[in-house]
Order: sequence, then C-alpha cells, then structure tokens
Amino acid sequence: MITTNSALAAAIETAASGEPRRYVITGGPSSGKDDLIAAVHAAGIPCMTEEPGREIYRKHRERLGRHLRREDRREYSLEVLSAFIAEYTGHKHGIRFYNRGIPDSYGWEAFFGLRPTQQLEEATRLYRYDAIFVLDPLDTFEDPDDIVWAKEREIRRVHELIVQGYYDAGYEPVFVAPDAAAARLDFICANLRLPKPSRGA
Repeated sequence: MITTNSALAAAIETAASGEPRRYVITGGPSSGKDDLIAAVHAAGIPCMTEEPGREIYRKHRERLGRHLRREDRREYSLEVLSAFIAEYTGHKHGIRFYNRGIPDSYGWEAFFGLRPTQQLEEATRLYRYDAIFVLDPLDTFEDPDDIVWAKEREIRRVHELIVQGYYDAGYEPVFVAPDAAAARLDFICANLRLPKPSRGA
C-alpha cells in the first residue's frame, strides 16, 4: 500500500477483515476514468487495474483483422461477462473498486442494437455492487483503442446508455462532476465516508 494518508490506510486495513464492499467506477468514453483509476491505485485503495473489455477487444480485433462488428458482439460480450464475474467472485473481503461493472454491458449492447443476453440478466441479479460512481464526460477523447471512436454524439450516446443500464439494473448511480482525478477521488471517498486521500498523513 503506497498511500501517505494514515487515516485512509487504517480504514482500508480495518475493512479488509470484513465483508466485501464493491464500488464501480464507470462512464462513457472520454470520462477521465483511466486517470481516476490511476489515482485510486496511487492512494493505496484496492482496485482493478484495467477493465477486462479492452484487452479482450484487442484480442478479438487481432484475430479478425478488423474492429468488431455487430455480428461479433455476442461472443465478445460473453467473454467480457465471464471476466467480470471472475473479478467479482475473486474478491472475498474488504474494499475494492472496479473499473466498470457487469451492468455496463447493457449500455454497450444497446449501443450496437442488441438485447441483453440471458447470461447478463442472470449475472446482474446474482452479483450486486455496493455503489456505482458515474463519471460525467470530459472534453477530451481518452483512448484511441476504445470501442467507439471520437464522434461526440457517439460518446454521449454510449454514456447515456451505460447510465440507463445501471438504472435498469436497479441501481441509483452517484454522478461525479468533471474535475481533476484527485478531486474526483476525494468526492468519492467522502461519499463512502472514507478519509480523503488528498489530506495526507
């Protein structure tokens, strides 16, 4: 753990022996999620490193020699779902942040004009998160390898569909306004009644 905030470190250590607490950070492309996830790690808070969908997407793209099309989505989505379930069930105790969550798939499927699979519906019922933090979009495009590309209307549409997917799954997301990653993490920690990382030791 590399946090310099002793109060936060103590809170994480205390929680580590208790029931699992799972918190999702999500949002559409260009939301600043990568920077925030990096800040979570820098604060010493347990967290996924990279969302599974990106690496799985790259593997499918390399195999096909092109970006995924609508007809490729089912196989891809089921593989992503399996990775998210493994990540969820592998966490047994304490606090953990997730780089996207299972219900994100509702938004991506809807963007490509597909209905949710039975496997996604079942996983959404079985594997529940404790809080969902949705990052409002920033003004800059974040990752050229992301699954949609830098058309502003597409970015906004994906974001809206992801949010709707969480509502449809029975969650009440907490929205995180555009800001520096450190300020966003302070907001999230305050919402969870954790010490703010920026306050130092």
